[in-house]
Amino acid sequence: MAKPTHPILLGIALSCLAISGTVQAKEQLVLAIGGEPEQGFDPLLGWGQYGDPLFQSTLLSRGNDFSPQPALATAWELSDDRLTWKLTLREDARFADGSPLTAQDVAYTFNAAAQAGGRADLSALDNAVAVDDATVTLHLHSPRITFINQLMTLGIVPNAERDNGYGPGYGRYPLGSGPYQLVEWQEGEQLIVERNPYFYGPVPEFERLVFLFTGEDATLSAAHAGQVDVASVPPALAEQVPAHMQRVVMKSVDNRGILFPMQPANGDHAASGAPIGNDVTADLAIRQAINLAIDRETLVDVALNGFGRPAFGPADGLPWSDPAERIEAPNHAQAAALLDAAGWLMQDDGVRYKQGLPAHFRITYPAGDTTRQLLAEVSAAMLRPLGIVMEPTGRHWDDIQRHALHQDAIMFGFGSHSPQEIFYLYHSQHAGNGFYNSGFYANPDVDAHLDEAQAASSLEQANHFWQAAQWDGSTGYGVRGDNSWAWLVNLEHVYFTDTCLDVGELGVAPHGHGWPITANLAEWRWTCD
Repeated sequence: MAKPTHPILLGIALSCLAISGTVQAKEQLVLAIGGEPEQGFDPLLGWGQYGDPLFQSTLLSRGNDFSPQPALATAWELSDDRLTWKLTLREDARFADGSPLTAQDVAYTFNAAAQAGGRADLSALDNAVAVDDATVTLHLHSPRITFINQLMTLGIVPNAERDNGYGPGYGRYPLGSGPYQLVEWQEGEQLIVERNPYFYGPVPEFERLVFLFTGEDATLSAAHAGQVDVASVPPALAEQVPAHMQRVVMKSVDNRGILFPMQPANGDHAASGAPIGNDVTADLAIRQAINLAIDRETLVDVALNGFGRPAFGPADGLPWSDPAERIEAPNHAQAAALLDAAGWLMQDDGVRYKQGLPAHFRITYPAGDTTRQLLAEVSAAMLRPLGIVMEPTGRHWDDIQRHALHQDAIMFGFGSHSPQEIFYLYHSQHAGNGFYNSGFYANPDVDAHLDEAQAASSLEQANHFWQAAQWDGSTGYGVRGDNSWAWLVNLEHVYFTDTCLDVGELGVAPHGHGWPITANLAEWRWTCD
């Protein structure tokens, strides 16, 4: 039986006081910011990896400077051999049912997440042990400096052996110790949450949050009708600010770029059956020319409506990215010279050929993603005068995975608060690992730098090796080296918020899954009487 459509906006409009004639104390916020997770609100399957888990607490939090800060853990230390984390927990942490959160819950969460195989990468974990109620130790197989990211993103769930413990269906009815608890989830429509009365941290100003899961057009209509307090909008619509709202722009490392298949097409197939390789993009001169010829400033203006900045790497502006990794301006003459020298010669049809092979390949993007489509189309137009034919092709993700993932150039989006993503994207051990390194990039020197980064004794030391993997003076994955990607733009996340809502100091958002704007929810205030 088809599910009846829930009258979302009507009900919300009746309950909202934001635009009523007599404004009273604001107890409820209505947010249309997307981010409904397919697998529910289960940290073991990935909820919270791209932002704050909201219903659950994490051991540590991340400061705006990316430094670790106390959360559930009040003290933490890494052993000299970098194999054991020891953490001391606060004693006043409780789940939303009033039961205490102890080290047994933390140990269970980490051990279970390691077995679950979700988005949380706990492959370095040997085991987690509850030493006593307030002390937990996390033992690693080998040093991994990026493991600290899991301390900041993995939400703690209740031990399966306790009352209301973790079990099947947890993602639909999550129990955690975060600032809010789930009241009702009408999938595909809305989510209602209320304050957790047992939350150990600052009491959020708003008793109730209602998240609407609406498309771009419906979200914009609701914003103009005064039915939402916070709305996420695409760059193309960011100028249409409703009279009672303000535009809030959140900086991000949410990027878009072109991944190149790095291997020639020789008939190999991935485990999924997808063909591997592309004879055109496997040529370094093609990849160099594309990076040199694309005008990223124009892409920001045209595809992002000005709400973004050029991208030259996967983590621009973050401590583990080399600030020298950039191209100052497009250079078609240099790009053409490189192609000529490599034997890619222009023919009468306006296309370059090398030994009879045309410089022609597909740039595939997920159908329905208008931003990626526009980036693909504008980039292709920029390359056409150079004699490179990059053919924009929209396909559904399942089709991309089955047929195109390893043989087409793919318009991908990434962006993380952790350099672990760099390891996934460029280390040869992750070649063909889902969306990570789907171009089968392999450089032993890059691998060595990435391995050294993971084994580093400090985050500062690791950053030296992360940057060396980009370019060490001789080689690297970046634009001075292998040009394994053409990174294009870093997006800005654009929101409309009620003029009475102060969202405080927003941090730098990661890739757009989840609700990154809510990371500082404790700072949000309603400023109107």
